[in-house]
Amino acid sequence: MKALVKTFLAVAMIAVSTLAIAADKTSPKSEKAIVNLFTANIALNQYVAVITEGESTDLEQLFTADFSQKIQSGNATTNDRKEVVKFLKKQRGEKLKCKVNTRIIEKSADYMVAKVTMQFEDFTKTDLVTLINDHGAWKVSGSVNTYK
Repeated sequence: MKALVKTFLAVAMIAVSTLAIAADKTSPKSEKAIVNLFTANIALNQYVAVITEGESTDLEQLFTADFSQKIQSGNATTNDRKEVVKFLKKQRGEKLKCKVNTRIIEKSADYMVAKVTMQFEDFTKTDLVTLINDHGAWKVSGSVNTYK
């Protein structure tokens, strides 16, 4: 009988300590949180959240090392990965007032091209986004922006 009571007490203590440890590990979402980019659609959705909703989670891991952004306008410009990440970090929490439409143009096992259209009140921004499968993680490798 004493052995049964000791066993029950030990199990209860283990359960309580496990719950206390589990409760202690729940922390608020931080900027350094990692987003699982194991599918092209998840990576594309994360990219759209970054550019339209000011989401800053996983910026460094979302873009390939050789990422480039081309902006086609009167003064065509090109931005590298470092410049784009720096800009997007400054835009953290800023939500754009626009309607967003995303359409996949082409998709294969290791490559995807998508068209992201952002309809603002006075103009439309179209972003052709290229994503690649980089060793099991999908990343944005390029972006071409046009404005109408």
